[in-house]
Amino acid sequence: MTDYPQQLVQSHRLRDGADVVIRPIRPEDAEIEQAFVRELSDDSRYNRFMGQLRELPSRKLEYLTEIDYDWHMALIATVQRDGREVEIGVARYVVAPENDGSCEFAVAVGDAWQGTGVADLLMQDLMAAARSRGLKKMIGFVLPTNHRMLKFCYRLGFESHHELGDGDNVSVFKIL
Repeated sequence: MTDYPQQLVQSHRLRDGADVVIRPIRPEDAEIEQAFVRELSDDSRYNRFMGQLRELPSRKLEYLTEIDYDWHMALIATVQRDGREVEIGVARYVVAPENDGSCEFAVAVGDAWQGTGVADLLMQDLMAAARSRGLKKMIGFVLPTNHRMLKFCYRLGFESHHELGDGDNVSVFKIL
């Protein structure tokens, strides 16, 4: 496993003045990752995981928090609340198995933080990390009913295409 990429830790200030830290996830973040997913609305969880779930099963939680920082990168956005760190968003990529220079991404932001700029910061930092890793293309799969995410992707310069027989989602992609 690659060492913790400390250089990716970034402090940001949102438009409303809130201070946010974006940093790579660590195994010890399992508890705040689980709390983040639990606190998402049913719609937000469905849009992110493309299915119904109330919380992450232990194996999925382990997969999402125990990453290698090379083939799998996850950045979390956190704020301080009552003296503790609280996760408010996460963006990740996983390098394509064929190692063709592409990666698949996903992003989720807590409902109370949507529209604040958190997703923009997460994705800008994630795309920069992917470029520094040498990746050339970022791909995502979005439910066709997730209009907010599709609009967000288009604003970031992603393009989309629908594959015949693949009516369950929209493929979005961006050359990095």
